[in-house]
Amino acid sequence: MKNSQEKKQQNRQLILGAAARLFRERGIHGVSVSDVMQEAGMTHGGFYRHFADKDELVVQAIASALDPSSDDHSRPKPDDILQFAEAYLSIAHRDDAGTGCVFAALGTELVRGSAPGRHVMTKAMQRRIESFTRTGTGETSTERRQAAIGSWAAMVGAVVLSRLSDDPALADELLSETAAWIAAGQKTASDRPAR
Repeated sequence: MKNSQEKKQQNRQLILGAAARLFRERGIHGVSVSDVMQEAGMTHGGFYRHFADKDELVVQAIASALDPSSDDHSRPKPDDILQFAEAYLSIAHRDDAGTGCVFAALGTELVRGSAPGRHVMTKAMQRRIESFTRTGTGETSTERRQAAIGSWAAMVGAVVLSRLSDDPALADELLSETAAWIAAGQKTASDRPAR
């Protein structure tokens, strides 16, 4: 019995991983349940042993992709805003939407999405901002939170705009100049004399 449950959980994780990757690559509406199951190496019929419908899959796949306890070591960790920004604003991250940031890949689509999907994204957004606030620069918690929100919003926006641009030079510049702007802001804040 235990092996059966372990196999079911393993299959569920395969489905969630495939869905998260495909949703980020093609968008939620560009992916069918059959696409996800084929990517996971399973039949369409097996889907309903794990999820009630595609909406449940979307929420669970997003939650899985945003899980802070994920063992995906390829994703930058938000312990240091500058290190995070360097990895996040890289050409490699921009060009790999399938394993990249869920916010940059699906944020604009989820604005019109389900309340549960938006709730999962909001909770992850709050965690990211709190992490940046704890480790960022600024004299007060208000200044650190302001820098955290501004930096995070700039990073996500830069990746979205860079992916949107059909001008390769502009696409690259959006990333590099946003990284430089964040670095300058962090340096300026850390150079202020203590009060």
